[in-house]
Amino acid sequence: MGYATLNMQPLATLKEQKMKIAISAESTIDLPVELLNEFQIHTTPFTILLGNEAKLDGEVTVPEIISYVNETGVLPKTSAVNEYQYKEHFDKLLEEHDAVIHFALSSEISVACHNAKTCAKNYDNVYVIDTRTLSTGIALLALYASKLIKQGLSAEEIVEKCEARIPHLQVSFILERLDYLHKGGRCSALSLFGANLLKLRIQILVKDGKMGPANKYRGNMNRCIVSYVNDTLATFNNPDLEQVFITSTTASEEQIESVRAILKEHGFKHILVTNAGGTITSHCGENCLGILYINDGDHE
Repeated sequence: MGYATLNMQPLATLKEQKMKIAISAESTIDLPVELLNEFQIHTTPFTILLGNEAKLDGEVTVPEIISYVNETGVLPKTSAVNEYQYKEHFDKLLEEHDAVIHFALSSEISVACHNAKTCAKNYDNVYVIDTRTLSTGIALLALYASKLIKQGLSAEEIVEKCEARIPHLQVSFILERLDYLHKGGRCSALSLFGANLLKLRIQILVKDGKMGPANKYRGNMNRCIVSYVNDTLATFNNPDLEQVFITSTTASEEQIESVRAILKEHGFKHILVTNAGGTITSHCGENCLGILYINDGDHE
């Protein structure tokens, strides 16, 4: 009597197999293509409306946005990713992955997170994290997830570890002017007049998922940036030194290098310099610079 041959893989081979997990985010993660590719992060874009012209975030440039505002006096409008767009995005990722972990822009800032979570209810292998932050604050979590994937953790374990770090995100920026916040209804005319009259540079801090004013600085922007960085490091003084972002809209090379020098002296191992994308620029405007890191100490 013949016996059927079972196509069984060796136990060692099975143990080596890992779940293939995709890291996902909206374009508001503000990472260049090189870093998206390096960390295998897949994005889906917001839409930016310049008058009647609709463009995808990532296609429209920062100078184009600033030029549009200077010429029209009107801010571009931004449109969040909708449920149908998320479905297309998740379906495409699941063609080659076993699960998707999506890092969404703060639910306090955009409906994108709500749309992503609503869409994810139709899957049992799509996980949506409300990052409670924006820009490269989101990227800090996504890069951490990339590290955990390489360690072979499950999707559920990665989500749990990433969510535990959200309260420790230090995400802040310093603005030279408040014009864009005023145009967007986030700053009164009186506050704008006073800030311009006194040459105040305002720190914007992301706390509890929302943007709000923090420290005020006065005088030359270059000196104010240095003071902002030093004050931030003194206040949020338990950083994970593995990496830090310098993210800006139109900062000069001199400003970037002065910040880089401070962060290097402080002991950060990887200093990543990025430009804010169209969505963030539409709300913050030109001459905006921030440092972003996770303030929870050494982290394995």
